[in-house]
Amino acid sequence: MTLVLRYAARSDRGLVRSNNQDSVYAGPRLLSLADGMGGHAAGEVASKVVIAALAPLDDDEPGEDLLGQLREATQAGNGAIAELVAGDPELDGMGTTLTAVLFAGSRIGLVHIGDSRAYLQRNGQFAQITHDDTFVQSLIDEGRITEDEAATHPQRSLLLKALTGHEVEPNLTIREARAGDRYLLCSDGLSGVVTHETLTETIKIPDAQACADRMIELALKGGGPDNVTVIVADVVDIDFGEDAPIVGGAAGNGQDDQPPPDSPASRAGAITSPRIEPVRAEQTEPPPDPKAKRRKRIRLLVLLMLVLLVLAGGAVATWIVVNKQYYVGEADDGEIAIFQGVRGSIFGISLNTQVQGSCDPDVPTCDKFYVDDLRQLGRDAVRSGTESFDNVPDARQFIQDLRTKYPLPTCESLIKQQEREAGDPAPPTTTNRPTQGRPPAGGTTTQTPSATSTTAEPEPGVNCRKPRGDEGGG
Repeated sequence: MTLVLRYAARSDRGLVRSNNQDSVYAGPRLLSLADGMGGHAAGEVASKVVIAALAPLDDDEPGEDLLGQLREATQAGNGAIAELVAGDPELDGMGTTLTAVLFAGSRIGLVHIGDSRAYLQRNGQFAQITHDDTFVQSLIDEGRITEDEAATHPQRSLLLKALTGHEVEPNLTIREARAGDRYLLCSDGLSGVVTHETLTETIKIPDAQACADRMIELALKGGGPDNVTVIVADVVDIDFGEDAPIVGGAAGNGQDDQPPPDSPASRAGAITSPRIEPVRAEQTEPPPDPKAKRRKRIRLLVLLMLVLLVLAGGAVATWIVVNKQYYVGEADDGEIAIFQGVRGSIFGISLNTQVQGSCDPDVPTCDKFYVDDLRQLGRDAVRSGTESFDNVPDARQFIQDLRTKYPLPTCESLIKQQEREAGDPAPPTTTNRPTQGRPPAGGTTTQTPSATSTTAEPEPGVNCRKPRGDEGGG
């Protein structure tokens, strides 16, 4: 019995995002996708350098140590991100998820980190075989929220693990491959929009390409709020399977990144009309040894294209894109501020400018708000830079939400709370009469120790905040 893969892959920018930060590579031995994050330019760079590091694994002989090869390639991709950040510190914070399958006949190796997913359909049963590295998944695991509550949780996009150039251990597993298995790999642009029940029905479409196309269509009909990438692969018992790799998304040639629809009619057309798909690389003149030499040449061309795209990644943020985006970040003095543009710089030129502080200029009286005035989740939301906005009012509303949901208590209110929890302190004694056999101290006032004397002191920026006295517009 000879088991091979028959696969299809597609990546789409979606209907909201201005660019595609997903990268995908599907070949006869390797299925891999990465969902980049960290700003307009940085996210797509992170995803394609990681996919470039895994692409050489798509070889005729993957060897016995599948997990060792996957771990080494993943670490190489993570190291490439670290080198880019070291060369430009403003890229710090960019990163990517990764879900990849390395196929070797009757076995597959699976590497996973982040919230991109892998599913398996076997004998009519369809189930997720990866575990999301997210904050809401940890709450589900602890029994603190339900699956339905997780779908609308405000921190549902907060990742606990990703490839960011820092040391991290990916999840690695070995699984048995059987004829008739069908694998689905997807970014959260699909799983976050289309329900599990709908995916269970859609995965039954016999043709892999038609199935992948339908998955993309469902995500777009759901609003297409994020980039969406799909790989559908069947394990079949035939002599020859697919042998030409598919490269798409940020790692492709950009043909699937068309301008966003700007009207209901054009959005409807975008969903129902044929869309340009990732390019399937083909050789027009097969050399004498078609299987080995052709695949080697295609792989070299793909790697060369990825390297060239990485080198050009710093120039992708044009002034049109910069001037149409806003984000909430941390100003030089620690204040929460609204910036126009995107995070990072190209050739030392900043891609953003601060346009407002934490206070609305139209509000006459306002206390400035600083990142250190927020609880940890609020600080992460500001410093991660994962949220972008089309206009200043939306960014201003995000700051208002931070003030409402994640503020540290004032130090004065914290002291009062500690006193209430420990019991009301005794009032000061101002009499000259001896108390409890103790002589008066020359008529001086004596103070009964407060119950808060054994309570931890309030620490501004740690467990409380102090008014800074810098009122006015920001």
